[in-house]
Amino acid sequence: MCLIALVLVGCSEERVWQENAVVYALEAEPSDLDPAMTTSLPESIAELQIFEGLTRLDKDNVPQPALAERWNVSDDGKTWTFVLRPGLVWSDGTAITADDFVYSWLRVLSPEKASENAYMLFCIDKAEEYFSEKATAEDVGIKALDHRTLQVRLKNPVPYFLNLTAFHCFYVVPRQAVEKNPETWAATADFPCSGPFRITSWIHSGEIDFVKNEHYWDATAVRTESLQFPISDSQATRLTMVESGQADMMTEPPPADEARLEEKGLYRVAPYSGLYYYVFNVTVPPFDDVRVRRAFAEAIERKNLVEHVVRSHKQPAYSLVSPEISDSEGHEFRKAGGDIQYEDAAEAKRLLQEAYGNKSLPEITVLYNTNELHKAIAESLQDMWKRNLGVTVYLRNQESKVFMEARANGDYQIARASWIADYDDPMTFLEVFSAQDNDAQYHNPKYNALIEEAQQTNDKTRRNELMHEAEKLLFDDCVIIPIYYTTQPYVVRPGIQEYHWSPLGLIDFKYAYKEQVK
Repeated sequence: MCLIALVLVGCSEERVWQENAVVYALEAEPSDLDPAMTTSLPESIAELQIFEGLTRLDKDNVPQPALAERWNVSDDGKTWTFVLRPGLVWSDGTAITADDFVYSWLRVLSPEKASENAYMLFCIDKAEEYFSEKATAEDVGIKALDHRTLQVRLKNPVPYFLNLTAFHCFYVVPRQAVEKNPETWAATADFPCSGPFRITSWIHSGEIDFVKNEHYWDATAVRTESLQFPISDSQATRLTMVESGQADMMTEPPPADEARLEEKGLYRVAPYSGLYYYVFNVTVPPFDDVRVRRAFAEAIERKNLVEHVVRSHKQPAYSLVSPEISDSEGHEFRKAGGDIQYEDAAEAKRLLQEAYGNKSLPEITVLYNTNELHKAIAESLQDMWKRNLGVTVYLRNQESKVFMEARANGDYQIARASWIADYDDPMTFLEVFSAQDNDAQYHNPKYNALIEEAQQTNDKTRRNELMHEAEKLLFDDCVIIPIYYTTQPYVVRPGIQEYHWSPLGLIDFKYAYKEQVK
């Protein structure tokens, strides 16, 4: 076994073990670490340590200069000009230029790549047309004016554009590595990095190790010399790692352990702008009938589910947009919108009877990715649908990578899902279901028109009205079943300092360090 371990380690740079390494137990194996293509939080957390964009969110979640040292915006709000820091280089010492950003962003938009993140850049002039093969790359409003100056032309003013530039699909990627190995460059441990750390070893489904990137522009602010991310999709295993001293932090401890962990002073809860929900494939029987979707949605008993199964200070959800999100005028969007989906077992039975009468429903299978909490929630919903509708549903779990692919391809009837805000605006939730390739296979021209108008108007009041109307329409069509608004429960050992949990679900270790506890 020791020999095997040495062989695995030898496949990349020698692993760096430090007594003061900060060790975070990662909740799933990343499919790869290509910011253009990845969509899950474990991938985004790893990417945040090794990549950077024009901006980076600070401890107050405000975008601050990162690879860009300054910027300005035109009076009409449509043209942004970013100036990169002088002397920027990758971890291998090669230069980072404005042309690298042009290359990276166009790569996200490339029709050949078909990135699920492409829609995030559609606010850029001609970006959506390029993705849809109705324009060329040269038409897109991204241009390097010189080695250090990037100009971005937007279709309409976007009040949250700076926040977008901190999101992972806006990161610059190493062109030299991508073009050398286009399909596999981000699944290895030897690609150049632009962020506070670089990867030294990646034992797939085992552990990712990082060391400080000495070429990072702000390397003097990085206090820990190394990070280690052991990987396990088991909550119980990750918790054991922390309690035994093999790891310093983990997220989502088993609900049954919360009280014990609070007594030991290890339990914390961070704010989190997200929604845990179930999504229907609206094109597949029996959920191609909105009455059946509504029946399944109204048969849910969220309060009991959250209090007795989910716990973790979660809040039952009856809509899409998280209460943490502000509207165009800086007010709480959820407070104005209120609850939209309701629970009514009697009405649920009536709707199902109306839709199917005495006919038999097709066999129904719920799809979820392997995780104790996902399993417990699926089993609870299975029981509710049996009690309240008289319907037997079957459960199927898949490893996270396979699950994500199946859901994206529409290979399911009803599936577990979650969405975490990418920026502080309702559009971060609403535009998900206007995307051409959304998981629900939902394509309502009226919904898309509302989203498009909201994206184009400069009238804040009108924009809010349009977004509320769009959210209500989504629930009239019953595309999802919201379960709960998220919080970020986590466990941390004493002595871990200056890490930052973002409401976007990301943990930033740039300034983190391990203080020796006596």
